[in-house]
This record gives sequence, C-alpha cells and structure tokens, in this order.
Amino acid sequence: MNGFVQLKRETPAIAIPSGAASILPAGTGVNVMQFLGSSWTVTSALGMYRIDVKDADALGLAPPAEHDAASGERPPFSEKLVWDQLKTVFDPEIPVNIADLGLIYACDIKPLGEGGNRIEIKMTMTAPGCGMGNVLKADVENKLAKLPDVKEVDVQIVFEPPWGPARMSEAAKLQLGFDI
Repeated sequence: MNGFVQLKRETPAIAIPSGAASILPAGTGVNVMQFLGSSWTVTSALGMYRIDVKDADALGLAPPAEHDAASGERPPFSEKLVWDQLKTVFDPEIPVNIADLGLIYACDIKPLGEGGNRIEIKMTMTAPGCGMGNVLKADVENKLAKLPDVKEVDVQIVFEPPWGPARMSEAAKLQLGFDI
C-alpha cells in the first residue's frame, strides 16, 4: 500500500538515515513509500521514518499475512532458514535485502553443547557512518533469535573489507539498475 495517510495514534518510529528513535504525533500526515521486511518506510514534513509492522494500526493498515502471528508452521532449523531470515531485513532506503546487498560477510552456525545453536554474523553497512547500523543489527538479532533451536545470536558490525557494489548479488544489481 502506497499513499498518504494520517497517523491514527502517537507512533514510535525510527528516523532515517540517523537511526534515532522518534515518536510521531497522532494526526501526522505521512506518505507510505514501501513495505519491506517488517516495516514501512514513510515520509512526512518531519522527514523519513521507518514504522514497524506491529504499529500497522497507526497507519490504518493490517499487517501483511506473513506477519500474522497465527500464520503457518515454522520449518525446522537449517542454514537455508537462517539465510531466508536474513533476506527479510532491509535497509529502509534501499529496496533490496541485506543478504543480496552483500552486507553479510560471514554467517557461522555453531551447535551448543547443551542443545540448540549459536549464530554468529559479521555484517557491514554500505557506508561507515550509516546511522541505521544499530537498527539493522537489532533487526538481524531479533529475527534470528526467533528461529527454532536458536539459543544465542551474536551480530558484529565490521568495516573491513569495505563494502562496495561488487558484493551485491546479480539480482540486486539488476533491481538497482547496475550494469552487470
């Protein structure tokens, strides 16, 4: 859903690109730009923001079906499941997931002696000063922690080697209009 709406209630939001937590007042007019992963990107006279799926009602929207808590069974734990979950995390300014953007430098899954798994992620940002770094890190931590048999998640943001467009998947390059 894209278009102009007025917020139905005071709404928590994250300012883009600073990553600062904000509260948008009830009645604020926002233009809904896109829904990616688990949040909407909106713009207003106050700036650009990310609004979480849990606050869909403030936009007068229903969460997409895949975010309905009662929907479907969860598949068993696997490396593919981890990567599928990473592909649900988006930089709100770029309509491509962080895995296809090439922001994930390492994904190590380690079985724990007492059962379950520890997932260790090394990821980067498209620019070292990106204010959304801690927001995206928290998204990865939260989404991976909800996977079956995951007991620990450790996400580190690194800047070596520096990120560049060559790290993007072919699909991401096509979507963003890069020559391949």
